[in-house]
Amino acid sequence: MYIYNGFVSSRKGNNARNHGFDVEDDVSGIHDVKLYTYRELKTATEDFSQHNKIGEGGFGSVHKGRLKDGKLAAIKVLSAESRQGVKEFLTEIEVISKIEHENLVKLYGCCVEGNHRILVYNYLENNSLAQTLLGGGHAYSSIQFSWQTRYKICVGVARGLAFLHEEVQPYIVHRDIKASNILLDRDLTPKISDFGLAKLIPSNMTHVSTRVAGTIGYLAPEYAIRGQLTRKADIYSFGVLLVEIVSGRCNTNTRLPAGEQYLLERTWHFYERKELIGLVDSSMNGDFDAEEACRFLKIGLLCTQDAPKLRPTMSTVVKMLTGEIEVYDSRITKPGLITDFMDLKVRGPQKTSKLHSSDSDNTTSSSYNLPSTSEKLDGSTMFSDSAAATMSTFTSPYDQSINLPKGIPVNGLVLISLRT
Repeated sequence: MYIYNGFVSSRKGNNARNHGFDVEDDVSGIHDVKLYTYRELKTATEDFSQHNKIGEGGFGSVHKGRLKDGKLAAIKVLSAESRQGVKEFLTEIEVISKIEHENLVKLYGCCVEGNHRILVYNYLENNSLAQTLLGGGHAYSSIQFSWQTRYKICVGVARGLAFLHEEVQPYIVHRDIKASNILLDRDLTPKISDFGLAKLIPSNMTHVSTRVAGTIGYLAPEYAIRGQLTRKADIYSFGVLLVEIVSGRCNTNTRLPAGEQYLLERTWHFYERKELIGLVDSSMNGDFDAEEACRFLKIGLLCTQDAPKLRPTMSTVVKMLTGEIEVYDSRITKPGLITDFMDLKVRGPQKTSKLHSSDSDNTTSSSYNLPSTSEKLDGSTMFSDSAAATMSTFTSPYDQSINLPKGIPVNGLVLISLRT
């Protein structure tokens, strides 16, 4: 059975009534997506058994299952209590059901039955980069991340993003490019996942103003400060990810000495000293193309430059990675850094109705990977929209997803600026 013409007949459950939204209205606009019954998915996962559970995120759990046609699937179950999660669920279907690319996860279908909101994806055997390469997972992974494998992953993610940014209309800004949202199939082909925070932007618009959502450490400073979203925000996030893949470490590690905690800052210092080779992951035991690895790190710096207009497009990034376009040192300027978040304060969602506009977004995102080694923020962070805000520091754990309401005064709790 398929959803056609944007409407699925579904009864409203108690939870839907309590939250004051109509399930039938919420699923309107969805079409050409295979619709599974809850019974089918319950059977596929052996009653959503614990031993089939392969991940858990901010909005529910993910189970491995075998569908009636024999295909293995990753079945992402949205928590019935989450209103924000329903919004993420619908956004994810709207975005990913319309597009297909080798480097994007494939949506098989969904379940919209009673209070059940479930996404069914192709199952990817090798989990996420956060689990296998970063965040402590590398030591326990059987995957050998050779330079050839890292090259393939970097180029694949870049091609997937270039497709979203330049080959579909309206173009798509993912907003949460990070290691835990890059999944790996059996052949270690990377797949960009979790489109719950994505924004579709018409080509005639230069940007959209929106509540800030994403993950600390990957957020482009100009987006974090002003809430103006462009493709350049994704490009910044990709630059951080690129440096992580080459170096084999996550972007923030507060257990390291003070001068080594923030990867992007450290990369700039190595670049200034012409010692980028010292940043390459030592686990490869020197078995890599030094010139290529340093070129990738320089591309990471180009992508994370302070001025968004200086960052290359993703199609240009692909050509730089593959050597079709030269990378010139003269074009590399200092990265935009938000490195200090002193006394980070977290609070629950605001009760003021003005804060929950139609443009509101989700606090965390959950692809079907195992949880990362970091914790998640489960509320909104106090934030200032002023570009004149002053500097503070990231003390938060790696891979914290956040959702920052627009226009809330700082009140001395979180102060942010660009370091130039």
